[in-house]
Amino acid sequence: MMQRLLFLTVASVCLAGFVSCKPQSGYNSRQDERYAHILRYDNINHGDGTYSYNYETSNGIKAEENGYLKGRGTNNEIQTVQGSYQYYSPEGELIRVVYTADENGFNPSGDHLPTPPPIPPAIQKSLDIIYANVAKQQQQGHYNRPNNNQRPY
Repeated sequence: MMQRLLFLTVASVCLAGFVSCKPQSGYNSRQDERYAHILRYDNINHGDGTYSYNYETSNGIKAEENGYLKGRGTNNEIQTVQGSYQYYSPEGELIRVVYTADENGFNPSGDHLPTPPPIPPAIQKSLDIIYANVAKQQQQGHYNRPNNNQRPY
């Protein structure tokens, strides 16, 4: 009787441990990411500032990018890049970012990125009046832009 009770107790503990160790499913699981493998990988670099690469993994991660030199051969060469990447958030939501990077900086866009709220109408009206007056003064030659190098004292 005691052996049977001991056997049932040990079996119950083992079964509870087995059930609690059940792997989770979905791309957002860290368990699955350990077993992710590369489905596609391409990398081309011409050595002159032009390149492209892309890759895709089995857990839903994808990335691609193309770059080139704008103004090649001048004193004003600028590396220019266009690309995108995507992955799944821990909640299972697809996160996708499309971006450019050039003389204007890094410019990402994506549905998940925050956007500024609209400007309230009263503030927009004030800004419109200010801009209209500045433009009017510039046309009349009365508005001189402040020189940032001048000190106010």
